[in-house]
Amino acid sequence: MKLSELALALEAELRPASYADLEVHAVASPRTAVAGKGLLVFAEDDASLQAALASHAAAILTRPTLAGDATPNRPLLLTRHPKLAFARAARLLQPPPPYTGVDSTASVHPTAQLGREVSVGPCAVIAAHAVLGDRTRIEAGAVLGEGVRIGADCRIHPRAVLYPGVTLGDRVIVHAGAVLGADGFGYVRDNATGAYLQFPQQGTLVLEDDVEIGANTTIDRGALEETRIERGTKIDNLVHLGHNVRVGPNVVIAAQTGVSGSSSIGAGAVVGGQVGMGDHASIGEGVIVGSQGGILPHKHLRGPGTVFWGTPAKPLKQYLKELAHLARLARRHNAGE
Repeated sequence: MKLSELALALEAELRPASYADLEVHAVASPRTAVAGKGLLVFAEDDASLQAALASHAAAILTRPTLAGDATPNRPLLLTRHPKLAFARAARLLQPPPPYTGVDSTASVHPTAQLGREVSVGPCAVIAAHAVLGDRTRIEAGAVLGEGVRIGADCRIHPRAVLYPGVTLGDRVIVHAGAVLGADGFGYVRDNATGAYLQFPQQGTLVLEDDVEIGANTTIDRGALEETRIERGTKIDNLVHLGHNVRVGPNVVIAAQTGVSGSSSIGAGAVVGGQVGMGDHASIGEGVIVGSQGGILPHKHLRGPGTVFWGTPAKPLKQYLKELAHLARLARRHNAGE
């Protein structure tokens, strides 16, 4: 792609403009940039800009305030948010995987509906009445159950499993080994016998547009209603979401987090790694929960931008104050020994 075209797509200023026809082909870091490959790097501070200028990158994305008025030794793309622009550039410069059709070893039920340029990899299984949107890719060994509906431009990576009735919007990515739509962990105890009987798990799971699910993550279907992950949410590897959970738009959830049934997470929330949520708990819009935070059942964290930490989770200032108090008590105790 020509630098002038990339600058237009990123709403960035090209400096100097004489480099308009220079071609860039991919993104890299300053340390991995190889001369002659047309690689783009980014810099968000003065130190990273100096590293970028010393590298073999063909062009640099950076802030106007860092570039100043000096004439650079290579083209600059100037934008207020270089890291965000770099992520967008990576998508523009990375071509979509080629259309490969349906592999001869794949099992596609005659009633399944495949859109235009759908690719199905070796040993993948697509069950009856499944519907796949245009340009969606199903990789090797993935399994799509009966009645699964997938939108356009999705990618289901190897060995992912979508249980019957799961629905995905457009541009959804499901990484390897993820299991979507399994039965929730819901049982009713018979007090007379002590035995557990499964509560009906006949709801469904919906992932809206632009959701990404990490490797080996598991999300259960609703019990009688639905589990829903709203648009733009990104979920890391090894996360578990129980039945009837609702996650709002543009949420990020880090690895090894567990969310119990019927809990909810509001729009734009940030959930750190190894967070645990009890059932019927909630994280409000814009709330940030630090790593290993514990949210007790039926508890509700509120306050956009508020950081919660610890178990049970509490506002960070309160958490740190209590830690300091405990440290003082420990010192006094040790001094008295």
